[in-house]
Amino acid sequence: MTTPNTAPRTASAAPQRVTKLNTFALLALAQAVFITSLTETLPAGVLPALSADLGVGESAAGQSVTVYALGTALTAIPLTAATASWSRKRLLLTAMTGFAAANTVTALSSNYSVTMTARFLAGVAAGLAWALLAGYARRLAPDHLQGKAVAIAMAGIPVALSLGVPAGTFIGQAVGWRVAFLIMTGLTVILLGWIGLGVPDQPGQPSGERPPMTRALTVPGVAAVLFVTLTFVLAHTILYTYIAAFLDHAGMTDATGAILLVFGAASLAGIWLVGAHIDRRLRTLTIASVLLVALAATTLATLAHHPTLVYAAAALWGLGWGGLPTLLQTAAANAGGPAADSAQAMLVTLWNVAMALGGVIGGVLLDRISATALPWSVLLLLAPVAAVVISARAHGFPARHGA
Repeated sequence: MTTPNTAPRTASAAPQRVTKLNTFALLALAQAVFITSLTETLPAGVLPALSADLGVGESAAGQSVTVYALGTALTAIPLTAATASWSRKRLLLTAMTGFAAANTVTALSSNYSVTMTARFLAGVAAGLAWALLAGYARRLAPDHLQGKAVAIAMAGIPVALSLGVPAGTFIGQAVGWRVAFLIMTGLTVILLGWIGLGVPDQPGQPSGERPPMTRALTVPGVAAVLFVTLTFVLAHTILYTYIAAFLDHAGMTDATGAILLVFGAASLAGIWLVGAHIDRRLRTLTIASVLLVALAATTLATLAHHPTLVYAAAALWGLGWGGLPTLLQTAAANAGGPAADSAQAMLVTLWNVAMALGGVIGGVLLDRISATALPWSVLLLLAPVAAVVISARAHGFPARHGA
């Protein structure tokens, strides 16, 4: 993703100088983030009905989440490279149109193979959108507010976690899982009109001016950001995926919904704090994020027999996690420079790889050891994350502007 100062011009979409935040357009991007984030995890809340309608077991139906992540992980990099010359608005409209079509097929299908194919294609469309959204948001803001612009666009993630998933589960249980997916289609159709009318276009990169995708790895700081992305998301996913099992082990089976609500609310607070300060204190905020999640994991590992402290840990965890997508995407864009689009595509890919691995590793820990191993694994993985963030002082997570 290129910044407004470095973005190449094309005849079809010449960028205009941006002097203030375009909040209306940024909220459209946030809606895209919300819809794609919610749709990824929606099957988890309607799994019994989904599996019954498709005539398969719940474990097989649960793979609808896995194939979505695989669609993103396998195609984000090559599709980003193939569409780099497209204008950003055209590309986003194409991705979201494909997303709406895939959700519609999912809602109408009664065949397991067709449903899995549609979920894979939804992941493909979501990955393509995710790879361009952070850079698009940055180019809709002046230089000194680009981090805040990304924070607004990424607000869709904690909203999906705290409000969207419970709402989607309730709708699925009340009127059927198919209606829940059709609502996703309807929201996407509304979003397409919003993008068409309210989001300014930005140009892609002419083929002669695009660096190879792999060149981003050689840019100072990019590898550090990608390592932190993979490892931090892996640590989070191991525990988050099996939080119900952990709480059951701690004797808090009936508290899962309340704990997740606290986590979601704290995530919203976290992204607000990051949005307010990221343009001056990205490094400080990233270190704070690592420390907050580590403190939460320590509490869960050692004091889970105290319900009040479990709630406090959920709040610390959400506060540290909520702004992380914004921090990492901003760090990748800053470090990548002209190769920022490639860095973002790699970040999206590694994010989804980490989610898939987290489910597998967490399951193994749960089966082979016990739920008590989950928070300890978070601490183990966060140790190298902290080391890389602290050492990447010159590039990746640089110390500047008082950070």
